[in-house]
Amino acid sequence: MAFQKAVKGTILVGGGALATVLGLSQFAHYRRKQMNLAYVKAADCISEPVNREPPSREAQLLTLQNTSEFDILVIGGGATGSGCALDAVTRGLKTALVERDDFSSGTSSRSTKLIHGGVRYLQKAIMKLDIEQYRMVKEALHERANLLEIAPHLSAPLPIMLPVYKWWQLPYYWVGIKLYDLVAGSNCLKSSYVLSKSRALEHFPMLQKDKLVGAIVYYDGQHNDARMNLAIALTAARYGAATANYMEVVSLLKKTDPQTGKVRVSGARCKDVLTGQEFDVRAKCVINATGPFTDSVRKMDDKDAAAICQPSAGVHIVMPGYYSPESMGLLDPATSDGRVIFFLPWQKMTIAGTTDTPTDVTHHPIPSEEDINFILNEVRNYLSCDVEVRRGDVLAAWSGIRPLVTDPKSADTQSISRNHVVDISESGLITIAGGKWTTYRSMAEDTINAAVKTHNLKAGPSRTVGLFLQGGKDWSPTLYIRLVQDYGLESEVAQHLAATYGDKAFEVAKMASVTGKRWPIVGVRLVSEFPYIEAEVKYGIKEYACTAVDMISRRTRLAFLNVQAAEEALPRIVELMGRELNWDDYKKQEQLETARKFLYYEMGYKSRSEQLTDRSEISLLPSDIDRYKKRFHKFDADQKGFITIVDVQRVLESINVQMDENTLHEILNEVDLNKNGQVELNEFLQLMSAIQKGRVSGSRLAILMKTAEENLDRRVPIPVDRSCGGLTLKNHLTKFSFPTEFYGNLVF
Repeated sequence: MAFQKAVKGTILVGGGALATVLGLSQFAHYRRKQMNLAYVKAADCISEPVNREPPSREAQLLTLQNTSEFDILVIGGGATGSGCALDAVTRGLKTALVERDDFSSGTSSRSTKLIHGGVRYLQKAIMKLDIEQYRMVKEALHERANLLEIAPHLSAPLPIMLPVYKWWQLPYYWVGIKLYDLVAGSNCLKSSYVLSKSRALEHFPMLQKDKLVGAIVYYDGQHNDARMNLAIALTAARYGAATANYMEVVSLLKKTDPQTGKVRVSGARCKDVLTGQEFDVRAKCVINATGPFTDSVRKMDDKDAAAICQPSAGVHIVMPGYYSPESMGLLDPATSDGRVIFFLPWQKMTIAGTTDTPTDVTHHPIPSEEDINFILNEVRNYLSCDVEVRRGDVLAAWSGIRPLVTDPKSADTQSISRNHVVDISESGLITIAGGKWTTYRSMAEDTINAAVKTHNLKAGPSRTVGLFLQGGKDWSPTLYIRLVQDYGLESEVAQHLAATYGDKAFEVAKMASVTGKRWPIVGVRLVSEFPYIEAEVKYGIKEYACTAVDMISRRTRLAFLNVQAAEEALPRIVELMGRELNWDDYKKQEQLETARKFLYYEMGYKSRSEQLTDRSEISLLPSDIDRYKKRFHKFDADQKGFITIVDVQRVLESINVQMDENTLHEILNEVDLNKNGQVELNEFLQLMSAIQKGRVSGSRLAILMKTAEENLDRRVPIPVDRSCGGLTLKNHLTKFSFPTEFYGNLVF
């Protein structure tokens, strides 16, 4: 069949089947009033979830095996696939969903974290008089308001600054942004406004001030993308959908329709990736919602099917939080090569991205050093010269593959819209392709509408507008206070739990371990500088986490925030998961190695570690070399030309600092380039040279040796338990990744 354009025009809310308002908490009304959010109404007659909690994965597999036939089988557990499952099951359809990897393991967890209509798409719509682009923006702005409403714990409005460096651009951009507000209509989050140069610098002090004439601030939404995807899948499971991750579709099942004589898709042969078990899942309708892998499933149906998906890679990097204000993002509308770069605060860090490059489809996209440096160079152009943008400050990096829908002959992926299409094959396979994160719900609605019509399924209209996702219904901005008061959690940890799990945060708090301290009473952290606690590992298994990678990247977001911190937390995470899932020692080691490989290749650890190699050039002044040699020889008292754990322990003992041998081994291993168990003078000089160039930051060995040298010279013992306003040498050295503020104040 020919493509059926699924992008609709203006969406009207308020009449017909959307007449009954879903009950909202008192805060939801207050928040909508304060932010001028759209009053999103829910469909009539939405039943309560059939399960208070999502069934276990084992129970879901039994349902998949023992159900004679489903109405809908969705292939793909990303945002769109999970949205399709939720839309179908809330219409009363018997629904199944299978995902080859984990929920949100692909593109849906590797986005810019924005919920937006698309300012640049509106610009294209106006400049090219493209009504389809306009309708897409209009639809996305409605969906933005709905998503902020149904998952308030995972999303929030974010002001984004557009700095202006030429006077003529000020009215030009102002008109464009005001049109964005106008198109949003009642869904406008808050009106945009103009800032003078001085006011712009007050809001964004690290901004490049030379030639700055002012700025325009507009509002879009921001969310925790992987957790949002998971909330959609968990909500579908609670409403009765049989959802299972790590279930790969090996082939499509087909049968001949006795009435028409046509061969129709009737289900899929599925394989449990974790056990190898295979079985058939039969369904009246099969939906292909596999994102970048759209064409591979279409070719299972018809090996001659033409490609409809042209993948594009988008790379993002994460930098320390001090690179941006806590509550203001930045948009670079015209980079050196014409692409758009966002610079956004997220989870107390800073995200910068994205690139837009044609790519091949792969399960394991890798961020390239070229793309990382491109983003860094663009960031330098917009930040003050007082802010040194260092390569070593890239804490994580990832590449996501956008499943753009295009004419296969097109070569320019930057000009491609993210309009989605619903395609129905001759055998009845329904494919949903393209689109964007923000519009996942309307994409799902269009897909299920097509499924109902094509396969004569008995179902009413979509009921997902205004339908709260897991954790959202009883959330409030003060919920974290109850967690602190009732359970004795740290305030930072309580805020994190409330913002991650919503009203389910209490269940996580109940599982938290006692710390043995006066305060906090419960909540043992996985890594000291992030608010993730051990109880989240146990709870993550209830959320279908099956591997250590699931836990560090999608149940928690450690891998996306700091790869070194994620690696530090891995052994404890594997130990906790092994205890819950009965892993033997071999399985635990396998999980550790797989997770480390994931961090190394897919999350930018490889690019980060390659900033210091055994081939790194030493470019230091003679005076610096003498200074660093002197420091090195304070540890290498025997003039061996290298230092070992024993040498470091001897120096630390002389200044009354105790540190366990495993931590010391980790510290030296970061710099031991030839992995011979010792740090040689040349390796130390390579490290110091890389630090001076900004390619490496947060080196624990450099901080240890610098601090120890100062105390040896003074011969003053430093307190281990408390110093410098609560910061201690021991605390810093037992972290895998140091606060960059501490590191930046040291003069090497």
